[in-house]
Amino acid sequence: MKLRTIENIDVRGKFVLLRDDFNVQIVDGKITDGFRIEQSMPTINALRAAGAKIAICAHLGRPKGTRNMEYSLAPVAEYMNVPLIADCLDKDFMPSMKEGDVVLLENVRFYEGEEKNDPAFAQKLASGYDIFVNDAFAVSHRAHASTVGVAEILPSYAGKLLASEIENLSNVMENPARPLLSIVAGSKVSTKIGVLRALAKLSDTLIIGGALGTTFNYAQGHKVGNSLFEADQRDTALEILEYAKEQNCQVLLPLDKGVAKEFKRDATRINRAVADMEDDDVIIDAGAETTARNLAAIDAAATVIWNGTVGMAEWAPVWSQGSFAIADEIAKRTKEGKLVSIVGGGDTVAALEVSGTKADMTYVSTGGGAFLEFIEGRVLPGIAILEDK
Repeated sequence: MKLRTIENIDVRGKFVLLRDDFNVQIVDGKITDGFRIEQSMPTINALRAAGAKIAICAHLGRPKGTRNMEYSLAPVAEYMNVPLIADCLDKDFMPSMKEGDVVLLENVRFYEGEEKNDPAFAQKLASGYDIFVNDAFAVSHRAHASTVGVAEILPSYAGKLLASEIENLSNVMENPARPLLSIVAGSKVSTKIGVLRALAKLSDTLIIGGALGTTFNYAQGHKVGNSLFEADQRDTALEILEYAKEQNCQVLLPLDKGVAKEFKRDATRINRAVADMEDDDVIIDAGAETTARNLAAIDAAATVIWNGTVGMAEWAPVWSQGSFAIADEIAKRTKEGKLVSIVGGGDTVAALEVSGTKADMTYVSTGGGAFLEFIEGRVLPGIAILEDK
């Protein structure tokens, strides 16, 4: 896939509408994780150095087309130390902008026309700008006005972050170092059917953990206690296992689980074999035997793709053991030059941050849904429109 990028284009003195992904976690008005903002800075700095006049378009949360100030981007503007323009359709600030200036437009999802990709709204958003740059990989699987609509109106290009995402993910999908291990976890099989099938076809080994793994255990006839799982996905799970077998992909399911008698952070932990699960057990983490098996699989791999924590990683230290052990082992092997590691998904990246392993990974994607859909092989509309055909 070849994209039109900002390399070698003349932006001096031109108004650039830059779509970034600043959908970050904010607690008490302060940003708790600036990863996505920091990853966007190379593009912003390159455009500034080239003399562009930059207006950043972004969203926060799901205000559902209303001006709900709970979702204001004011904390992001403060974090970046740039002016916040109170309405993303306002153009009054433009005449006073100088080369290299940057402003942040207020939440584009305050308008219904954004998520509907309304042509009239896209036209208003694009009005006055000379160039559109998309650097928001994490929302490029959405055909919204700020990802697709404006790109149909203005000369459009991929920013450095988006181009890097596509390059790194394409490399691992098209020509991975083998053996390739994929680790997929999370809550619902129903939302990951496509990616599980895609990775079963691509991978040599596939670890399925978390509540996904619980559903697969249930499909194989094991008790799962009073735990999160999807009974209606039993047949789907069995079909995926059969498909993986046809693709010569070894699937590794949970052998044991970290369980408690209630779903609470401070609950007493017990390691329980899958075959010995009790009716009132609540599964909260991967078990010790499963974790040891997972680490051995990582040690045998040359490439790892990881999406989804295998337990409540945010409930450290008791219930983060399975996820943090995976993070530590991948980081160690990557630092040793023995592993190419690609990690994506909000909860997974948060686990890397807390465990202190994020900087050691080969590549950490800013995408969640976009990361999965790209791996699945779906067309991402915000990227397709930037292809240099």
